[in-house]
Amino acid sequence: MAGFTQWNEIELPAAFDAHVHLRDGEMARLVTPTIRKGGADTVYVMPNLVPPVTTVQQCLEYKERLQKIEPNVEYHMSLYLHESITPEVIREAKKAGVTGVKSYPAGVTTNSSSGVLDYETFYPVFAEMEAQNMILNLHGEVPSTPPHAPTSSSNPTTAITILNAEPAFLPTLKNLHTRFPKLRIILEHCSTAAALEAVRACGPSVAGTITAHHLSLIIDDWAGDPFHFCKPVAKTPEDRDALLRAVVRSEGRFFLGTDSAPHPLGKKRGEDKVAAGVFTQPYSVGYVLDALAKGVERDVIKEEEVTKEVLEGFFSGWGRKFYEVSEKGERIVVKRGKETVVDVLRSEGVEVEVVPFRRGEETWSVEWK
Repeated sequence: MAGFTQWNEIELPAAFDAHVHLRDGEMARLVTPTIRKGGADTVYVMPNLVPPVTTVQQCLEYKERLQKIEPNVEYHMSLYLHESITPEVIREAKKAGVTGVKSYPAGVTTNSSSGVLDYETFYPVFAEMEAQNMILNLHGEVPSTPPHAPTSSSNPTTAITILNAEPAFLPTLKNLHTRFPKLRIILEHCSTAAALEAVRACGPSVAGTITAHHLSLIIDDWAGDPFHFCKPVAKTPEDRDALLRAVVRSEGRFFLGTDSAPHPLGKKRGEDKVAAGVFTQPYSVGYVLDALAKGVERDVIKEEEVTKEVLEGFFSGWGRKFYEVSEKGERIVVKRGKETVVDVLRSEGVEVEVVPFRRGEETWSVEWK
């Protein structure tokens, strides 16, 4: 039987994307219809709107707006970890069908200014989440050291930058898992080999998501291209290759969470600061398959490791099992090199425009059975 790099088409279950940013308003109208184009029929939606989604009512109203835009997608919703979140809110959220709570360290990424400064403050919330079998989603970085902070022997602590912000967070993950061993925790968008090892060192109640773009990018790619800049930033070639190996060797500990993050074109190129986020949603399955093929070519992973069972698990089965989400029964057929990524995503009647990852390049097409 021909190996993965010789496959021209593959039939798979529809994907479960366990980490998407759909925004709101005009942007939601533009990007929400692209979920199915990318091969997914089920998504877990991030709550970092402006203002953030911190109440159950806000969460349910947001879900309703998304369903009106694209009713053929199953949306699982989250709350934004905030000082207003209490054990009582967690019980209300569970009763209303909210899936989890997303934690953002204050100020590290898009719309995170209301984020967490002290995790210990939320121990009662985490205890209730554990009791209610809800998921805690962690943006696993710590804020950077202020640029003018002293670095002399009087301040021996290692300075934090965007390059080591994820490794610096990993003791927090270990501590939370130790204190709440039955709390389902996801370390989102793992970008380093150290993060993968930290997840593996925990019990089965801890998993990690891997994005499509982190399977391809390294530091050099985003340093000169605003459309490759995200948080956490892509790291070294060794880190990228560790992520590729994790896809095929994780036995379910890691699964797809694209962190697809759309920004208006002007926010990525044309203002003083570049917004953090890579938009991958319309082509997510294809991007992952392309990255795996390049991993085989570079002998990072073996061709025989990229099995249909692995692809079904990473794209759908493993994430659904962790989230306790059933398949809808829909299937897709992906075909090699049959799609060209648009230069700019536009929609009639919508003023905002977004540039997708790898604009103008070929990738796999998605057809629904």
